[in-house]
Amino acid sequence: MPDGQMRTRSSRLRATVTLASAAFVAVFLSSCMVGPNFREPAAPDVQGYTESPVPAQTAEVPGSPAGAAQRFVTNGDIAADWWTLFRSEALDRLIRRSLDESPTLAAAEAALRQAQENLLAARGALLVPGVDANASAAREKSVVAAGSSAGIFNLYNASVNVSYALDVFGGNRRQIESLQALVDYQAYQLRAAHLALTSNVVTAAVREASVRAQIAATNDIVRAQEKQLELVTRQFRLGAASRLGVLTLSSQVAQTRATLPGLERELVQTRNQLAALSGRAPSDAGLPVLELEGLTLPQELPVSLPSALVRQRPDIRAAEALLHQASAQVGVATANLYPNITLSASAGSQALQLHRLFDGTGMVWSLGAGLVQPLFHGGELQARRRAAVAAYDVAAAQYRSTVLQAFQNVADALTALDTDARALSAQAQAESEARQNLQLTTRQFELGGASSLPLLIAQQQYQQARLLLAQAQAARYADTAALFQALGGGWYDAAGNERAVVGSSR
Repeated sequence: MPDGQMRTRSSRLRATVTLASAAFVAVFLSSCMVGPNFREPAAPDVQGYTESPVPAQTAEVPGSPAGAAQRFVTNGDIAADWWTLFRSEALDRLIRRSLDESPTLAAAEAALRQAQENLLAARGALLVPGVDANASAAREKSVVAAGSSAGIFNLYNASVNVSYALDVFGGNRRQIESLQALVDYQAYQLRAAHLALTSNVVTAAVREASVRAQIAATNDIVRAQEKQLELVTRQFRLGAASRLGVLTLSSQVAQTRATLPGLERELVQTRNQLAALSGRAPSDAGLPVLELEGLTLPQELPVSLPSALVRQRPDIRAAEALLHQASAQVGVATANLYPNITLSASAGSQALQLHRLFDGTGMVWSLGAGLVQPLFHGGELQARRRAAVAAYDVAAAQYRSTVLQAFQNVADALTALDTDARALSAQAQAESEARQNLQLTTRQFELGGASSLPLLIAQQQYQQARLLLAQAQAARYADTAALFQALGGGWYDAAGNERAVVGSSR
């Protein structure tokens, strides 16, 4: 074998051994990662949500559509489609449409995909050697020797270049960890958007049903008052009643009618809100009609333990992901204080004729390693690390605030369920008494045993009682939805398994 070929093979062998050694050193040194290792925050050491123990079940109001007693089930599971517990086909259809067509969910899903692709891009850029193929052709003029004539020639190049930043202190891996935490954050943001959308639809649907009940009650009262006005008008014509009585009842009818436009406006605005939540324009929404009678109050309410709430609320998990991201950034800033080592290699060919570019005669290669050790940057790197530590402290404080807000939400919902059940009981009794008082006063008035003033007072009391009763009934449905939302919505599917976050909305 010619000496030239032996030297070429020997050179290639040394290059291979050098690259293998560098790869071994890279793997060995990659086990070092500076900066804090993130740990999930411990759950708050509390046993309950409210200062005073909540009753085992709410008060019962017999005969009322929303009067069923609700029992609290400690550490129970909420189904993923928790809104079906209201047993309303119209509500279920409305929420399904909202989940399919909501632009808010579409934006959250797109943000998650963006974070996932940024993570993949960073992994390719930071953890895998970069390999590039280069090819060039140039026509050059150069002086062959001092004082001689210039030579003009063509130069062809083809090479493969490899470069790799040796992650000795784990800065690149901390950066990947930070991006993975942002993926987790966007995943929980998607879950939070799903929960907010379903909760808002249920709340708006309950408000629509409540307003419809108030409009129906007002119309009933107007019809009753109009009949009384007709009676007094006939009595006035016969001389059995005064004009003052006619004017008094007429004014009351007008005042009651005047409350209808405001209720009708609220109904239209609520349906417009439902249209927007379902991803459609109000003119093309095709929304179902929602009535209080079409809703069923869930009689069992699962209440998770405080220690489990922090693993179930998507906003808490999102705050935890941001805390993780801030922790990883401290590692990145710490790694920037240490040396940065880069390995590079290239192999290719050069030739003066294109057809000889790959015949092996113009083989060229190179190996290189570079080290950069920060020495003096005017305190920049240390300040950036202190800023990263401060950012971590901010994220930790925000996480604690989110947890406290979550506990407040659950406590408020539990308190509302108890107090609003008792309020419905009292309001149902008030409405019954006002109705009986109106019936008695009306009979006395028709028989001439009472003037129009007591009748007017009885009508006002009954009207107010009917409206407040409709509002009290709606409050119980809204309180139930608020509890489901405060507990993090449905985090279990029908089989009792934890739901996957990605793609859970579609």
